[in-house]
Amino acid sequence: MSVYSFNGFIPVIKESSFIHPKASVTGNVIIGENVYIGPGAAIRGDWGEIVIEDGCNVQENCTIHMFPGTTVTLKKGAHIGHGAIIHGATIGENCLIGMNSVIMDNVLVGDECIIGALSFIPAKMQLPKRSLAVGNPAKIVKEVSDEMISWKKKGTAFYQALPKECFNTLKEVEPLREIETNRPTQDENFTTWESIKHK
Repeated sequence: MSVYSFNGFIPVIKESSFIHPKASVTGNVIIGENVYIGPGAAIRGDWGEIVIEDGCNVQENCTIHMFPGTTVTLKKGAHIGHGAIIHGATIGENCLIGMNSVIMDNVLVGDECIIGALSFIPAKMQLPKRSLAVGNPAKIVKEVSDEMISWKKKGTAFYQALPKECFNTLKEVEPLREIETNRPTQDENFTTWESIKHK
């Protein structure tokens, strides 16, 4: 993994969390248990602090940063979709931030909120618990249902299992030039979206 000290701050990363070798974690960053950080993610704690609590995931090409003197917090079970930007915000417990969304400075996203893909949450906006917000600029369109939260938790559980799978099976290799006859299949021991969705 690419982990860098900055101005005397060394990132703190719990052993159960997986940081992809192509991700970058810099400076004043604290990462809890069973966190997944995907390739291309940039977690830059140079001008302030970043706290990523247990069970979060920060997917491919996400950026987490802030203005000087700010703390960014991802609370337990926060799910940050591919390409999202979190800039100086607080993301509540068990939230889902959709792909390529932008969450700006001093935003407070309450627990169990869902932010739609490609949404822009402007600075200082506060979203009450269980808000569903979409658009640019985003507007709250309804309350998140129990069914939606159940669906979100199952998707996040998939990512919470991923660090262990990565530690056990992910390795850099040379590509094959032909398909092997004994190529693995998705049997009952392989975690799939369908198996998570229907539990």
